[in-house]
Amino acid sequence: MIVTLGETMALLTPRDRLLAGTDLRLGIGGAESNVAIGLARLGVDATWISRVGDDDLGTAVIREIRAEGVRVLAERDPHAPTGLMIKEMRHGRPSRVRYYRAGSAASQLTPAFVDTVATEIEAAQVLHLTGITPALGPEPRAAVARAVEIAHTAGTAVSFDVNHRRTLWPDAQARDVLTELLRSVDLLFAGPEEAALLGAHGDPGTTIRKLADLGPATVVLKLGERGALGLAGDHLVHAPTDAVDVVDAVGAGDAFVAGYLAAQVDGAGLAGRLALGNQLGGAVCRMPGDWEGLPTRADLDLAPTADVVR
Repeated sequence: MIVTLGETMALLTPRDRLLAGTDLRLGIGGAESNVAIGLARLGVDATWISRVGDDDLGTAVIREIRAEGVRVLAERDPHAPTGLMIKEMRHGRPSRVRYYRAGSAASQLTPAFVDTVATEIEAAQVLHLTGITPALGPEPRAAVARAVEIAHTAGTAVSFDVNHRRTLWPDAQARDVLTELLRSVDLLFAGPEEAALLGAHGDPGTTIRKLADLGPATVVLKLGERGALGLAGDHLVHAPTDAVDVVDAVGAGDAFVAGYLAAQVDGAGLAGRLALGNQLGGAVCRMPGDWEGLPTRADLDLAPTADVVR
């Protein structure tokens, strides 16, 4: 079982420019729940832990994630709302995501709340976290630290995706907090810009080794259209990826993590984990939405064909 902990928000998406009278599609999105959904679609037991408001948006978040086969442990807050994000579109493609999460229910995650779900973390093979949660404030930051502490005591591996959001906190603060946190992480995911934030510069091989020096036993450098690079001990593997027609790249990094972790649960080696991560990342890019394009096992087995089954 893999446990994720972090905020999921309601997501409003227009067809194009957001103007008066524009129709909006209501969905959901959150890095940690995206990963959980990706895992569940591949048959991996996944649990998502968080807080939402006692409102219709919170109900929509819980209902959608549960419908995907993810176990949901979400506390309802009668005083704080569910977070909201709006995906701004230009020419039918996403151009920017704006977040309205200040004072949200999930921004009030605390170590005390984490203690109420400690048994879930203790029973998991992997606890997956991201750099978004500690960016929400001092209490969520302490909640992440407490979750890591519980995981280490229980022997649960800690997976961490940097997922840096400059709109949530300054680079200098993020660098200090994340550098300290990474000393306790077993598996690290980062992109080149996030690696640079953490002081890891140079070619990909140099960069990934500098990230490993921060503490994680295994590091994955996500390189987008160039695939991914993985380092476990002295074992360095580059996994190229196939070119895809990108419709919406939001959520591709989360999809990659889901594929990697699913392959890890299946016992695959580093190359196999990277390959499945690339496959899921590419699949999400092919259609609109943060997670809607995540494949099932049956989807992965389908060979490309121009024929229509009638």
